Amino acid sequence: MNALEAVRARQSWSKVTEEAPSREELLHLVAAAGRVADHSSLQPWRLIELRGADREVLGAAIAKAQGDDSPSAKPLRAPLLIAVVASYRKSDKVPRWEQEAVASGVAHVLSLLLDEAGWGVIWRTGHYTRAKAVAKAHGLGRNEELLGWLYVGGKPAGKKPGRRKPVDARKLVTRMPKKAKKK
Repeated sequence: MNALEAVRARQSWSKVTEEAPSREELLHLVAAAGRVADHSSLQPWRLIELRGADREVLGAAIAKAQGDDSPSAKPLRAPLLIAVVASYRKSDKVPRWEQEAVASGVAHVLSLLLDEAGWGVIWRTGHYTRAKAVAKAHGLGRNEELLGWLYVGGKPAGKKPGRRKPVDARKLVTRMPKKAKKK
């Protein structure tokens, strides 16, 4: 499968099995995903691997952020969660928004690589990604923001991924406007 076929075939998997890639497989894919365009090679990102009881800690942090009494079961929907963190670097050349774009790019490329490797993946976010309790649970520094989690697991046999509408590129690709006439 070439890159175009892999991208066109990618789907989000909201339900996955309890199988997950090994740490070594994950590290191999992260090394490739980290090759995204990165102005000044700042590497303004990091990933946090959550497995087993780590997911329960996250569930408690989400509950605290939402003012709930019982832990959220959301992190238990997949055996592996990969927290995507924008880890901003001081730079006179690369603004904060561009650094966040790099972190997002790494997450997206990683999701494509995981999918191509046969794993079910969905990128989940929520208003609590910016909550103090959730940031503390992840050990985030002052210069970091959580962008969400990749939920990763096995693709269930006989199940289909979520549906995606086709993209009408003609509506989304425009040309530069012609110069306005002077009055």
